[in-house]
Amino acid sequence: MSLPAVPAVPDVAAPPVEPARDPYHVYLDSLTSPESRRTMRGCLDRLARLLTGDETATGAGQPWHLLRYEHTVRIRTMLTDQGWSAAYVNKHLVALRRVLKEAWRLGQTSAEDFARASDLAPVRQSRLPTGHHVPPEVVGAALSVCDDSPAGVRDAALIAVLYSTGCRRAELGGLALADYDPGARSLRVRGKRDKERLVYLTTDAIGLVERWLAVRGAAPGALFSPISKAGRVRTRDGRPVGLTGQGIADILARRLGAAGAARRTAHDFRRTFIGELLDAGVDLATAQALVGHSSPATTARYDRRPERTRRDAVDRLRLPTPRPLA
Repeated sequence: MSLPAVPAVPDVAAPPVEPARDPYHVYLDSLTSPESRRTMRGCLDRLARLLTGDETATGAGQPWHLLRYEHTVRIRTMLTDQGWSAAYVNKHLVALRRVLKEAWRLGQTSAEDFARASDLAPVRQSRLPTGHHVPPEVVGAALSVCDDSPAGVRDAALIAVLYSTGCRRAELGGLALADYDPGARSLRVRGKRDKERLVYLTTDAIGLVERWLAVRGAAPGALFSPISKAGRVRTRDGRPVGLTGQGIADILARRLGAAGAARRTAHDFRRTFIGELLDAGVDLATAQALVGHSSPATTARYDRRPERTRRDAVDRLRLPTPRPLA
């Protein structure tokens, strides 16, 4: 691994890193969510390709323990030069800090070298939120194309849960039947860093979930599962398996496309849920708790009210009637 414009990391002299003591593998193994492992593996692999110039490189076996402050500062600059958003760059910096920390925990680098190398300021940037609002009529249209087949019944319930809870797609795929409490109209959701929270379903959503459960059956396992071409719930050892995040994205794309609606993502449903809560006068702390944000500042970014207030202010202006000067 070598870095431009700074002294090269002496990887030639570095002994091979055993997989069991590879900070890359140790860090990824410490993550509890498959989605998090996939995301951070991608970040570390991109860092390895960026630093080595090898498009086939991965983060495995790289001499992370030899990185010093002058290298990590240069890495931060290289990341910002990619033209990526601040959030995307900072995600890579988090992965870098964490793999350095594992190198320290494994005794491969000193506490002082780790502290210096990981002392990187996050990239600051002010951008408008990305994504799209999901209007109620679009949700209604998507539900209308969900037929009475097992897949159609499942998809209607899935869309209803997305719209009424704002769950992330990984959270939705991770739900088990045991997480569902029809009496309390609640779902126990495991979010980022394995934090649990309760979310609540509307009565209409409960009806669609109960309809799906009549198809799914009462076996323990995932709440939402893939359906085979024969219309059967896919199981492993007699237990329904969960949908992947990509599987949920594919369901949304298919149902929205059939309804003639523009593409929307699961995160667009989440954005809409937060915006609707705040529009309805729900306080920021309650909205934050319902969606599992660690900071109220994150939830506040989804608030549409300031934008509407500014637009209403401009609507008070009137363009002068066109007339020639005398």
